[in-house]
Amino acid sequence: METADVIVIGSGQGGIPLAADFASSGRNVVLFERDALGGSCINYGCTPSKAFLASAHAAGRAAHAAKLGIHVQVEVNFSTVMERVRRIRSQFNQGVKRRLDSAGVRVVCAEAAFTGERIVSGGGMTVQAGIIVINTGTSSTIPDFAGLAGTPYLTNRNFFDLQQIPPRLLVVGGGYIALELGQGMARLGSQTELIVRGDHLLAQEESDVSAVLADAFEQDGIGLHFNVTVQQVAYTNGVFTLTLNNGEVLDGEALLIATGRKPNTQVLNSAVTGVELDAQGFIKIDEQFQTTCAGIYAIGDAAKQPAFTHVSWEDYRRLKAILCGEQRTRNDRVLGYAVYTEPQVGRVGMTLEQAHKQGITANEVTLPMAHIARSIEWGHDLGFYRMVIDTDTNLILGATLVGYETAELVHVFLSLMEAKATWQVLEQSVHIHPTYGEALPSLARLLVGDDMPTCPNM
Repeated sequence: METADVIVIGSGQGGIPLAADFASSGRNVVLFERDALGGSCINYGCTPSKAFLASAHAAGRAAHAAKLGIHVQVEVNFSTVMERVRRIRSQFNQGVKRRLDSAGVRVVCAEAAFTGERIVSGGGMTVQAGIIVINTGTSSTIPDFAGLAGTPYLTNRNFFDLQQIPPRLLVVGGGYIALELGQGMARLGSQTELIVRGDHLLAQEESDVSAVLADAFEQDGIGLHFNVTVQQVAYTNGVFTLTLNNGEVLDGEALLIATGRKPNTQVLNSAVTGVELDAQGFIKIDEQFQTTCAGIYAIGDAAKQPAFTHVSWEDYRRLKAILCGEQRTRNDRVLGYAVYTEPQVGRVGMTLEQAHKQGITANEVTLPMAHIARSIEWGHDLGFYRMVIDTDTNLILGATLVGYETAELVHVFLSLMEAKATWQVLEQSVHIHPTYGEALPSLARLLVGDDMPTCPNM
């Protein structure tokens, strides 16, 4: 058995920089990775999906340009689109390898499991360390639909290996992955049907967010099926047939399953070292990422942290600071996130309902995109900007932005909230005309009764 200063299990976006930093500082670091370096973000998450959506949304914008007086015939070379996606993915993957190699991290390409207290084995190697960090992430939850097992269905893991576009695509799910990939395929030319168990898209978001996206999806020709479940799956002669519980039958040459995520903790054998899991298999941690075994920490979505790359990366910064004696906690930063549909959804902080549930006296203001000069000029009239404030302190509690490039705009609110600024700071700001960002102070001005749209001649 060998010894090391630090063991990292999993090369996600928190584990990579943590391993590299400790190794660069002279520590003996061993990193176990059972799959491709870079975790889900680089290999089948953020990197390939956003490269894919760059092509899909370019096609979609061209197809919708008729309202601007531009009529084009969109031709999609799907194989070229996916070759580009895989090339970018490979570049990022190689970048991770170079970083770990240059830092001096010993990488073991094997599945790891605990074989004793703070002892990890994998790939014929057994290592003991005083500090162990688990960063194993999550994977797709596969429902037990009758007839699904053994069929060539897609998940986000193998989606980017597609060589040809299916004429018809069936998507089961209503979350980020289902919406982004489903709309992307529709915009590239696949007739797409979305099967959603609940009554609206993005179940965790407010209903009017879903309504905007549903409108956009219908404009893209996507079929939406709400409040239904799959009773039976059949696959014959290259065609999937789904029978829904309402009696509806849908056919498609491809089936994408995007019904949730589960933690990659099943093979860790964590009980051997005293690391407890919750009922869903997520690793139990305290406010400083400490598991129930001293010296073993867990970060990222395997520890039930919000499932975003930037959270995992911030977990690395938090944990590194904690191990260096600083006072950090697992949730000591404002949480923002985005959905890369078109229109986009940019979110930060709380909704009004969430604030009320916490006993906060709160208020909200909403500005439709159709009242924003830039939106009118560019033909982006779907969506709205919304801000939630604490009426006792005037602090900004959250924002929901639905519209063109709102994943970028939401950072204005994120920074103001991190700085603990009041809404008056935004209201007093002078933003450039005509921009989408110009409407953010206009949104704040609704709180003082000034509801004039950003276009002065309206």
